[in-house]
Amino acid sequence: MRMRHVGLLLASIPSLIAPAVTAQVVSESIGDDIVRFHASAEAKANAYPSFALLDPKMPATGASPEGFAVEPDFFTDEQGRNSFTIEIGPGTSLYGTGEVPGPLLRNGRKTVLWNSDSYGYKEATQSLYKSHPWVLAVRDDGSSFGVIGDSTYRIEIDLTEDITFHAEGPEFPVIVIERDSPLEVVQTLAELTGKIPMPPKWAIGYHQCRYSYYPDSQVREIAQGFRDRDLPADVIWMDIHYMDEYRVFRFDDELFPDPKGLNEYLLNELNFHNVWMIDPGIGAETERFPPEGYSVYEEMIEGDHAVKTSDGEIYQGEVWPGWCVFPDYTQQRTRDWWAGLYEDFMAQGITGVWNDMNEPAIFNVESKTMPEDNVHAGDPEMGGGGTHARFHNVYGMLMIKATREGVQKTNPSKRPFVLSRAIYLGGQRYAAGWSGDNSADWWDLEGSVPMVLNMSLSGFPFYGPDLGGFIGNGDADQFERWFGYGVLFPFARGHTAVGNRQKEPWEFGEEVENTARQALNNRYMLLPYYYSLFYDAHTKGSPITQPVFFADPTDPALRTEDDLFLLGEGLLIKPNLTLHGDRAVTMPGGIWNKLNLEGADNPDIPEFFVKGGSIIPTGPVMQYTSEKPLNPLTLVVSLDENGRASGTLYEDSGDGYSYQNGDYLLSTYIAERIGDRVEIRITGAKGERKRPIRDMHVRLLLGDGQEAFGSGRDGSEITIELD
Repeated sequence: MRMRHVGLLLASIPSLIAPAVTAQVVSESIGDDIVRFHASAEAKANAYPSFALLDPKMPATGASPEGFAVEPDFFTDEQGRNSFTIEIGPGTSLYGTGEVPGPLLRNGRKTVLWNSDSYGYKEATQSLYKSHPWVLAVRDDGSSFGVIGDSTYRIEIDLTEDITFHAEGPEFPVIVIERDSPLEVVQTLAELTGKIPMPPKWAIGYHQCRYSYYPDSQVREIAQGFRDRDLPADVIWMDIHYMDEYRVFRFDDELFPDPKGLNEYLLNELNFHNVWMIDPGIGAETERFPPEGYSVYEEMIEGDHAVKTSDGEIYQGEVWPGWCVFPDYTQQRTRDWWAGLYEDFMAQGITGVWNDMNEPAIFNVESKTMPEDNVHAGDPEMGGGGTHARFHNVYGMLMIKATREGVQKTNPSKRPFVLSRAIYLGGQRYAAGWSGDNSADWWDLEGSVPMVLNMSLSGFPFYGPDLGGFIGNGDADQFERWFGYGVLFPFARGHTAVGNRQKEPWEFGEEVENTARQALNNRYMLLPYYYSLFYDAHTKGSPITQPVFFADPTDPALRTEDDLFLLGEGLLIKPNLTLHGDRAVTMPGGIWNKLNLEGADNPDIPEFFVKGGSIIPTGPVMQYTSEKPLNPLTLVVSLDENGRASGTLYEDSGDGYSYQNGDYLLSTYIAERIGDRVEIRITGAKGERKRPIRDMHVRLLLGDGQEAFGSGRDGSEITIELD
């Protein structure tokens, strides 16, 4: 066991110096092969409750296992930061660290965890919008471990040699997960920090946004444009221009005079759900908005809900409305107040909420955020109050926790959808996320893949970029390529900034529109598979997007491959990420049969490959997720070297919580080659939901682009005879 040097104790006689005093590292199990380390007994006694873990005060289950393979070496660095290092062996590959630009493999990289308004970030940007003090390590033999540095303070993760964390705050626990594979490590991370809640099915469809669609007539026009052109979509978004002088929870009477009528029209006439933005900055009084004229501000001041300065004054920072005050979400009573604001807001027919600018972002200051010596009250359950330096990285997560509670309380029979820009490890419990203000260029297009993968490897599966790029116009070639594969990410949303050209798919011409239609049709045809993957993420903590090295963690050639990605374990996506698509990629070994979907001859549509041994459930193309029943159900079958394959299909009502009481159907299908025939049948079903009476088709992939087909009824055995 390594020891931490804590200094020299001087003897009472100046000429004598006592031996160095060291503190014994405390190690304890908090689960099977999950060990929590403290630098000392004193560090353990003083440790704050965890914001990352489901259980903030997770108790030990016993002593750490004898001979546990990973031990941190605690020390104080030359800057006085509390630090630790974990040595890694030759051939160990490092991943995770949350939302980071650049390649998938993080060896040799440094990341600074400090949620930042990182407009136009590039590869050298060290801090983005989210903070995940987490590293996934994969050894040369494929065995893996994960490391949580359980601190909310600013942290530098240094992976230039080993795994080193430097935190500006007090001593903090280190949690190590040891498993046989990287998939098991990520699943265990989800067990500790929380699995995603099951989203409403409409949230898994395509989302269309810009900063901003206004007035309300343009919102109607854009939604109608998708329907008129047979471009599948489920959601349209409202950015800050719907607000009255950018004041949250208030609507502009001229631009959006009837938000409830608009939302009812969108949902009832066009089958579009809607998402509206809410920021944390509450506009302070102006001539037009005295305190008594803006109830949100008035309630906030009267209820003493605002973040304070170090002098005890209410802090004001400049954001969209001008000077703003900011809720102190570290208080339960403030979170309750904030949650209550959503009752009238959601009553306008709003179905989803977007929390932006919640790092929190502040204009016209060098730090781009509030001062670190600002004061938060803090509830006793989170270790009491403290400075903004401690709570900065969890400010956004506490906001979305309150938002989700408010949305859920207002519509208790529906599953909330919340999107957040700022996140901390564990934030997947409350919201989906996106990669912030990216740019319309080829670097961002290509970098979307490793960014989504590392977020997925950090326990955050419901995530994606702004398709087409937020900053700048881009061009038709870039938009077509990005859209062609980007709609396959778990969160699929097109978005662009104010002042840019229109970026709806038809605005780039007929060719781009046709590619977008093919891409969206593929997304919606795969919805049964996506929904099943979300259920796996919800119940097992399985990542939805996976790096190809998951297919064989022992293959070193796959460790750096980030031009491909997996959806689940069974479907490989091979896009062209450069203009000419001339980059060589490394496919995993074994059987990967090509699946031809729409646009198979279109270079802007990715190639699809199904792993041998997998069954992928698909459905009919539809314009929105609830347009048609899953009939027919089509199973795509790719046999392994033993002539077998299996897969699952999850079904429920698509919204609400009846599935928690058994109203779901989880079917397991297998395929087996017996001589010159292949038999496909159900081997198991869970849940109380009745199996629909429906047709079932089978596409048996034979390799070299060839297929064999079979048809029958779902629930009955289907046999395909092979010539």
